[in-house]
Amino acid sequence: MSVKISSARQRLTIALGGEMDHHTAAAMRLEADAAIEAKLAPQVRLDFGAVTFMDSSGVGFVLGRYRLVHSYGGRVEVTGLDPRLYKMMRMAGLERFVTLRRKEGKSE
Repeated sequence: MSVKISSARQRLTIALGGEMDHHTAAAMRLEADAAIEAKLAPQVRLDFGAVTFMDSSGVGFVLGRYRLVHSYGGRVEVTGLDPRLYKMMRMAGLERFVTLRRKEGKSE
């Protein structure tokens, strides 16, 4: 599990790596929320490009960050999704709340 935070202008990028399951998601949430609350960026990018495994905890992670960012008027974009993760997030209905982008950079 890894979390790398970077900030540029009005965007906060949270790059996630490794496995995201119920064991690792709590630590990822704490680190991501601390960065979001410190920056209050209008755009938060959750980069899943280095995530090797994800269970339903990943869906919960995205929804929780959406709620936090939405509470101050920001938007969330989820990027770097391989076909499996993209399909999982679409099936969960996340595209109603956040922008989903495949690794190729296409959004749908």
